[in-house]
Amino acid sequence: MLVHVFNHFTHLVSDASGWAYAIVFALAFLDAILPVVPSETAVITAGVVAAGGDLNLMLVVPAAAVGAFLGDNTAYFIGRRFGDGVVRRFFSGEKAQRRLEWAKDQLRERGGELIAIGRFIPGGRTAVTLSAGLLKYPWRRFVLFDAIAALAWALYASLLGYFGGRAFEHAAWKGLLLALGIAFGVALGIELTRWVLKRRRA
Repeated sequence: MLVHVFNHFTHLVSDASGWAYAIVFALAFLDAILPVVPSETAVITAGVVAAGGDLNLMLVVPAAAVGAFLGDNTAYFIGRRFGDGVVRRFFSGEKAQRRLEWAKDQLRERGGELIAIGRFIPGGRTAVTLSAGLLKYPWRRFVLFDAIAALAWALYASLLGYFGGRAFEHAAWKGLLLALGIAFGVALGIELTRWVLKRRRA
């Protein structure tokens, strides 16, 4: 199934590569607002395709970075302007509430550091950026740290896919599996570290 989906995406890219960059941009933008959007998977996949020569890695990176940056800032301004309503609408579940409260507490303590790290936490990036807006975290500081985070995230995801694709030139889907596995491991490691630190503080 994965091989079929990957091959279909590769053919789509080959036929309309310009649209592929737009798709990467759009998914990176939307993921900052709607955590269910698979932006990281899309960027990693684009990196794998770039390893095969059907996309330009130097265009994948800025498409992902700019999309992520604009999405994060959109989430920030949504939190700042419509904060309470957004929380009631999209963070009503117990798990979502806990994630949001964690983001608020960490922003008060760490600020910019959390904005940078939050981009690598699935679902956490939305909680962090919305919380920054809710708490009226200084926008100029937010922009600085978020620009660094967006570029670092885009490089991380696209290069992960690119080198995974290079490692399996004749079976690119294996490179995709490897890259996705590493990305999942990194996200899991961040979550475990966060859980351990929280337990120690408690």
